[in-house]
Amino acid sequence: MAKKPKIKHIAIAGNIGAGKTTLTKMLAKHFKWEPHFEDVDHNPYLSDFYEDMHRWSFNLQVYFLNSRLQQLLEIRKGAETVIQDRTIYEDAFIFAPNLHDMGLMTQRDFDNYSKFFSTIQQMVSAPDLLIYLKAGIPKLVDQIQKRGRDYEENIRLDYLKRLNTYYDKWIADYKDGPLLVVEVDNMDFAENEEDFAKIISKINAQINGLF
Repeated sequence: MAKKPKIKHIAIAGNIGAGKTTLTKMLAKHFKWEPHFEDVDHNPYLSDFYEDMHRWSFNLQVYFLNSRLQQLLEIRKGAETVIQDRTIYEDAFIFAPNLHDMGLMTQRDFDNYSKFFSTIQQMVSAPDLLIYLKAGIPKLVDQIQKRGRDYEENIRLDYLKRLNTYYDKWIADYKDGPLLVVEVDNMDFAENEEDFAKIISKINAQINGLF
């Protein structure tokens, strides 16, 4: 009997405050996976971006795209199963188009960015499993306030709403690989063991059905 191929890459997607980083840490510990996080603490553009989105939007998005590509190349070279906090798709299909539509990224910059992503897309593979944390605005606001990051104090409700609309469209159209949608509005997987167990059960069912 042929040996099952090893699952190499699980990615968690979701809006700002959906719980991606927390779930990444918990799943990494539970499954003994290697976590790859979004490095918000050392991002040289993030704070400036929230102060002046128009000026720094292109710089920020290119920085994210490059850091995400580096992560994907490391995953490909490594032998461990990796769980990734946020995906390269979110930068390209959600955050950049939203900034462009809001008039916060010029047409020239958006075209340049889109072509850059199109080139990168040919170099990388989709995750073996994409987990999407679907959350409504009240849940997102509550989570953002709880973690108390200074630069996130300026995030507007309409910005979060627009992002959620883009997420819904992207997930509805996602055909690049297996997808698990977890609705987190009525969950507290960080504090409630039963909620976390439900997510584990869903992931096990997905992984066992992959190969």
